[in-house]
Amino acid sequence: MRRAMTAFVPVLALLLAGGGQDAAPPPVAPTQQAPASAMRPLMVPGYIPAEKALDGMALVPPPPAHGSAEMARDRREEQAALALRGTARWTLATSDADLRSPSATGAFSCAAGRVIGPEATPLTDALLRKTLPDFARISAAPKQHFGRKRPFEGNGQPICTPQDEAGLRGNASYPSGHATIGYGWALILADLLPARSKALLQRGTDFGDSRRICNVHFVSDVAAGARLADPVVEALKSEPQFAADMAAARAELRSLRPVHPDCTTESAVLAKRESR
Repeated sequence: MRRAMTAFVPVLALLLAGGGQDAAPPPVAPTQQAPASAMRPLMVPGYIPAEKALDGMALVPPPPAHGSAEMARDRREEQAALALRGTARWTLATSDADLRSPSATGAFSCAAGRVIGPEATPLTDALLRKTLPDFARISAAPKQHFGRKRPFEGNGQPICTPQDEAGLRGNASYPSGHATIGYGWALILADLLPARSKALLQRGTDFGDSRRICNVHFVSDVAAGARLADPVVEALKSEPQFAADMAAARAELRSLRPVHPDCTTESAVLAKRESR
């Protein structure tokens, strides 16, 4: 556990790196009305106490072995992703890489059928942001243990967030922390908005796949990251503060008039998903 916690700090810092963005203002408790520009700082506590952190090593298998069918698939998907550089899907993947700015949770607005963010849904936005350390922590031990190199380190091709390249070189590829967060957020929002659950879970899958498109993760990294989201959400449900904040977010979504997003571009992009 000590080893995993040692690895957690750089993992979370990388996941929340803002690509040169300004430092965030002080945190806002989800149970309070959040100001319109609220952003959580890099290092904040989540809902799950450190002593109750889940063991990610027990929840994912090793990454694909060299010469395996799974590794061959990783390579095929890597090449397919490289062909998308500069396309609209690449642009969306670049946006999905953002976990820190005020627009981060807005990645799920179209799937939710309403704008999600610090202005439109401040309590829901703050709830999701507070879970970031909980989702990030679980991948720390397997990342450190397996030490898998990222795709761009082998193929030498650009990534969608070049400002993050130096930090990503020192942070292992398996499993994908972004995929854990994206699918975890999708699970939470699906609980809050059950009528939109199918669209939200698909968007969580697409959010994780954006890391493959960005040339920073293999498809098996993304799958393992998404797999870790479920046990984290189950652990969150046992935390009283999370339950209280979920109730507040649910009431907020019922009471506030929805602000409808413009989904023309996103819908067109995701309608062209590559066949698997």
